[in-house]
Amino acid sequence: MNCSLIISVYKNTRFLRAVLHSLYYQTVQDFEVIISEDGESTEMKEFLSRWPFNTPWQHLTQPDEGWRKNRALNRAICAARANHLIFIDGDCVLHPRFIEMHERHFHPNAILAGKRALLNQKLSERIISNPSSIKTLQSFMLMALLWHRGTKRAEEGIFISPDGLLSFIPKSRKLNYLTGCNMSFSREAIEHINGFDEDYVAPAYGEDTDLVWRFQMAGYHFISLRNLAVQYHLWHPLSWTDQSENMALGNSKRMQGEYRCLNGLSKHSPTYSAT
Repeated sequence: MNCSLIISVYKNTRFLRAVLHSLYYQTVQDFEVIISEDGESTEMKEFLSRWPFNTPWQHLTQPDEGWRKNRALNRAICAARANHLIFIDGDCVLHPRFIEMHERHFHPNAILAGKRALLNQKLSERIISNPSSIKTLQSFMLMALLWHRGTKRAEEGIFISPDGLLSFIPKSRKLNYLTGCNMSFSREAIEHINGFDEDYVAPAYGEDTDLVWRFQMAGYHFISLRNLAVQYHLWHPLSWTDQSENMALGNSKRMQGEYRCLNGLSKHSPTYSAT
C-alpha cells in the first residue's frame, strides 16, 4: 500500500460516516485506514464493526482520560504499515482526488500542508444525510464564492488540477504552517522529531503548530497542497479552548532549541529510539 490514512476521532460516528463515504470516491485506493480514537466508545466500536471498508483498516483506542490526541496519534504512527502518513480529522470530508494529491507530491524530506473549506450548517447536513452529494461539493464551493452563502474559506474548497491551464494558482499559494487535519509526511520525518509531543494536553497548538518549528529546525521543507488536496470541514458548534497555556509551553520549548520532543513516539515503540 502507498500510504496510511490516519483519522482522528472522538465519539462522533455521524460525521465519520460521511468521511468514510468520501473514501469510496477516491481516485486511488491503495491505502490503509487507521481510526485513531482518543477514547473507547462502544458506539464507535459497533459502528466500525458494521462499516463496509473496501481497504485494509485498523481501529485503535485508549482510555478516555481527557484530551490525549497526541498520544493516540503516536500510537497510530507505530501501527501504520506504510511509510507515507496522511492525517485528517473525523469531521473532514475529502475531495475525490485528496489522497491522490498527497501521494503525487510526496517526498520523504518534505512536509505536505493543505487547508480546508468550512461548510455551513445547511450544506453539512446535506452531506451527512446524502453522502453521495460529496461529488457535487465543487460546484457548491464555486457558488459560495460568488454569492457568499455562509461557507467560510470557500476558496480552499476549489480543486485546481495540477495538469490544467490554471495550475499556476496552486503553485503560487504557498503555506509555511500546518493544519493538523490536512497534512502528511514520511515515517522517517516524524520519527526524526520523535513524533507528536504528549506534553500538550489541550487541543490545537500541539497538534500542528508545534510540529512546524520542530520540522523546520530539523531541516525539512514544506510543500503547499492548497487547491490540490482539498477537504471540507463539517459544521459544528465551536469548542475552542484558550491557547495561552499551550502557547507558553510551546514558546518555552522553542527557546530551548530542541526539535526532538522527550515525551513522544519512542516510548510507544521499543525498537525505535530518537537519535
